[in-house]
Amino acid sequence: MRVLLKAHFDTEKGNQLISSGKMGGLIQDIVDRVHPEAAYFLPDEGERTAFLVFDLEDTAQIPVITEPLFREGNATVSYTPVMNLEDVQKGLSQLG
Repeated sequence: MRVLLKAHFDTEKGNQLISSGKMGGLIQDIVDRVHPEAAYFLPDEGERTAFLVFDLEDTAQIPVITEPLFREGNATVSYTPVMNLEDVQKGLSQLG
């Protein structure tokens, strides 16, 4: 299932990660784990935020993906199912 992962990083913890040079490694580790079709990094709601769109093949992946964000970034994380244009068109064609 295609999902949008949204991770808000705690500002103080994010400052520590940047100062120590570890933020880039944390981001690269997550990107390497999920192989996103899109990845965006921006300030959102006043916090450093990552948006990653990827295929979540198995819900058992959630702890593997999320725990480093919790532990290392003190991040708030959410997952939302999303569709691309092809998915929407396919769904609409099945409405009858």
